Amino acid sequence: MTADAGLPPAAVLFTLRPLGMLDQDFSYQVYASTRADEMKLVDWTEEQKEAFCRMQFNAQREHYLLYYPNAEYYMIMRGDLALGRLILDRSKSQILIMDVTLLPEYQRAGTGTVIIKDVLEEASRAGLPVVLRVEFFNPVIQLYTRLGFIKTREVNSVYHEMVWTPSREALPDGG
Repeated sequence: MTADAGLPPAAVLFTLRPLGMLDQDFSYQVYASTRADEMKLVDWTEEQKEAFCRMQFNAQREHYLLYYPNAEYYMIMRGDLALGRLILDRSKSQILIMDVTLLPEYQRAGTGTVIIKDVLEEASRAGLPVVLRVEFFNPVIQLYTRLGFIKTREVNSVYHEMVWTPSREALPDGG
């Protein structure tokens, strides 16, 4: 939603809309897109892959509802076109980015960078750190590092926890 001169115009033309119960199929589609490369590696039928992804999606949703009951779920939109989803948990001590995912065809256009920067600006105004967790092998770690996130610890031997702290040194420099 923020304009940034260094990004293509398409990257800044998005809005966030609350994710509703009727949007669960889209939310699943976004989740499944994050598992597509992994599913290419298994010798399963399409039905087995679908069942596995549905099971994992439902487990994630139940985990989020149990441990983050106040989380906010958004669809990332460009006009009427749904690009991805954003899940945030805002507390008095931090803003947790639980998920920010764009469908593959909308990645690498700068939209994700703008979304993260908007969250960082909000956190900076509130004086709060921003926390996220990212899989060790995910190349988006480079983006988070460029935006000032620091790896703080490993979580479950799968994820890095990364934290951005609002200070002059950590403010985003244009990505």
